[in-house]
Amino acid sequence: QVQLVESGGGLVQAGGSLRLSCAASGIIFSINTLGWYRQAPGKQRELVATISSGGGTNYADSVKGRFTISRANAKSTVYLQMNSLKPEDTAVYYCSARSSWGQGTQVTVSS
Repeated sequence: QVQLVESGGGLVQAGGSLRLSCAASGIIFSINTLGWYRQAPGKQRELVATISSGGGTNYADSVKGRFTISRANAKSTVYLQMNSLKPEDTAVYYCSARSSWGQGTQVTVSS
C-alpha cells in the first residue's frame, strides 16, 4: 500500500521560507505524478502544485513565483520549497500520490 510521510512544516514569519518533504513508499515512485495540497481552517482542500514523472510542473495561481515543487526519484521524495510566505499560506499541507494522502504537516505564517 502507498505510504506518504510529510515533514518540514512549522511556524515562520511572513516573508520567510520553508521546505516541505514527502517520503513515499509502496509505489514505483519514478512513474507517478505527485502533488502538494493544502487545507486552511474552514476551507476546502486545494491544489498547490503537481509534478509529473517527466518533471512537468503545475502551480496554483496563488503560489506561482513563490513555491517550487521538485522530486528526487532516487530518494522517493517530493519537495515543496516555499519562499516569500504570506499569512494566507497558513494551512495543513498534504502530499498525494495515486489517490493516497499523507497525514499532513502544519504550516503557520505569522504577520
